[in-house]
Amino acid sequence: MTTRTPPRRILVVCLANYCRSPFAARVLADLGGEAVEVRSAGLIGRWQEAHPEMVAVAGVLGYDLTVHHPVRVTAELVEWADLVLAMDHAVLDRLYALVGPDNSTEMRLYLDHDRDVPDPMGRSAVEFVYCALLIEAGAANHLA
Repeated sequence: MTTRTPPRRILVVCLANYCRSPFAARVLADLGGEAVEVRSAGLIGRWQEAHPEMVAVAGVLGYDLTVHHPVRVTAELVEWADLVLAMDHAVLDRLYALVGPDNSTEMRLYLDHDRDVPDPMGRSAVEFVYCALLIEAGAANHLA
């Protein structure tokens, strides 16, 4: 009898769970398959769905964001995760403030080399494409 390894739980967080983190979660879930369970959340919550421009870019790249419903991050959600990926330094700092110094969940930036994923909110369609391509390229860093 083979013992199945439980999926790695990954939480992706951005400011509003509207552009970057929903797309990153979808990419990680699609590419990681059964090896991962992925959720996304934001520090603030006010949207009802993913940004239409990100939904469109995701669709062109082969990912479906049409069923995304934004969630606000909580300490309990961070505790659920094995790994928390922040889209930028400001988000990572606020996550550390939310959970306190005794938190044992691994938290780090989504991109390697200490780089932020730029927020495309309020910018041109080209910025959404650039953001999505950065996120897609960075996914391999978090998957076995």
